[in-house]
Amino acid sequence: MKKLITIFAVISFNSAFISCAQKTEHKNEAKNSSQTLSTNTMNMDTATFGAGCFWCVEAQFQLLEGVTSVSSGYSGGTVKNPAYREVCNGTTGHAEVTQIVYDSSKISYEELLAAFWQAHDPTQLNRQGNDVGTQYRSVIFYHTEKQKDLAEKYKRELNASGAWDKPIVTEISPFKVFYKAEDYHQNYYNQNGTEPYCSFVIQPKVEKFKKVFKDKIRH
Repeated sequence: MKKLITIFAVISFNSAFISCAQKTEHKNEAKNSSQTLSTNTMNMDTATFGAGCFWCVEAQFQLLEGVTSVSSGYSGGTVKNPAYREVCNGTTGHAEVTQIVYDSSKISYEELLAAFWQAHDPTQLNRQGNDVGTQYRSVIFYHTEKQKDLAEKYKRELNASGAWDKPIVTEISPFKVFYKAEDYHQNYYNQNGTEPYCSFVIQPKVEKFKKVFKDKIRH
């Protein structure tokens, strides 16, 4: 954990100048809703994180060895089967999240938490850069008590370490339901890399992520 804290202590976060919500539809729907690789189902587990625009988070977690699929969607609200436009209005209670299926024999939940803290600025309340609203909140939806305990432990230790100059505001809540987002949101960065939001917001985050987790990047 000391090594992890040292890594996070030197991380600086760049502001986003383009809003995810500015892109509410796309003419080309994704052919594949998530990145999937062959795996041993005996070791499969699931993590659900909200860290701002799900396009950004999806693109980062897809890079990790041991992650078998990443799906963008909505969780934490009260509206059943919400549409993207509804979530963007901030009235559903849902956060944009990524649901990550991973092989625990190749990557641990602790390592996924490390990636989660790196993937965004967890001190920003209900926003990430120019993406503003409760739908962009920092949140961990835990699936087991072990996940809850680890998330709370890491949050306490990172706050105590002074890794950020402001308190971490990440919500830690029990997972209830995940609604998969519309097809055009899936695998967004890989299929729309030349779009302005991808070039100016997602790509810098992806490059920084690769440097921090170079030993865990899929080859």
